[in-house]
Amino acid sequence: MCHNSLVGDSDAHPNAACCRGLRKRYGTVVAVDGLDLDVRTGECFGLLGPNGAGKTTTIEILEGLLKPDAGEVEILGLRWGVDDQALRQRLGIQLQDTQFSDKLSVEEVVRLFRSFYHRGPSVSAVLAMVGLEPKRGSWVSKLSGGQKQRLAVACALVNEPDLLFLDEPTTGLDPQSRRQLWSLLDGFRQRGGTIVLTTHYLDEAETLCDRVGIVDHGRLIALGTPRDLIATLGAEHVIEFELDGGAPLATEMLKQLPGVQDVRRLDGATSLQVSELHTAVPALLAELERDHRNLSRFATHHATLEDVFVAHTGRHLRDE
Repeated sequence: MCHNSLVGDSDAHPNAACCRGLRKRYGTVVAVDGLDLDVRTGECFGLLGPNGAGKTTTIEILEGLLKPDAGEVEILGLRWGVDDQALRQRLGIQLQDTQFSDKLSVEEVVRLFRSFYHRGPSVSAVLAMVGLEPKRGSWVSKLSGGQKQRLAVACALVNEPDLLFLDEPTTGLDPQSRRQLWSLLDGFRQRGGTIVLTTHYLDEAETLCDRVGIVDHGRLIALGTPRDLIATLGAEHVIEFELDGGAPLATEMLKQLPGVQDVRRLDGATSLQVSELHTAVPALLAELERDHRNLSRFATHHATLEDVFVAHTGRHLRDE
């Protein structure tokens, strides 16, 4: 049952949303495959995964837009099919692709959405919140991509929601627009709101989310804070390299290099998870020199959620 939290202490962290045994199939395609999930009140929870992983289907079931084939869902202590009207008043929803009438002004769009709810700030306050006050008289067709995205978020905030759902909120935005939206969401959190968002941007998840659930093929394959998930790798750094022809270096030899915790092969590249970059790099270069091998590519980076995804699936999330 949803009130018995599977993750953490349900008394210390009451759930804003949860599901148990969630399943959804489209013909022969299983979009969601027995998903269990808890979203704690007051947190920003991210669903992370490649396109087709089941993120959007899951969030649309939680939003009440889709009916699951199996499983139970509880939102703010209420249930779809019983408490629909009460839930609609307390949720904010920004869909992956929002279409507004081109010939409406920004103010008219926000005023229309505000009319659907019993409570909420004034239209002017909402426009100021999302930085669209200077554009209040502009037609939707005249807005930039970032401004349209902020308008979609404005429409999700008109009722002062307790729980805000965002599906790929920054897809297609330039870096400045993304950071403006991040700041807006941080303000919502500061006012006590709870956020559930889907994203395939790793930096977005690491910046915004208290916890993330990594989803693949409709299943939850990892769950925790970004820092804790990265810590499960047992190494702070990653070395990626490719050789200029010839057979790859022996895995057992690479594992013997100082600081190397794990070795992975993917798409012709070799990836080393290392705890001490300053010792592993010279040792690797010395081994290549002894073997008379040349590098065609070499890069290092701090371990990220991308590396967690690779560790669990053997695939790069960004390549999906």
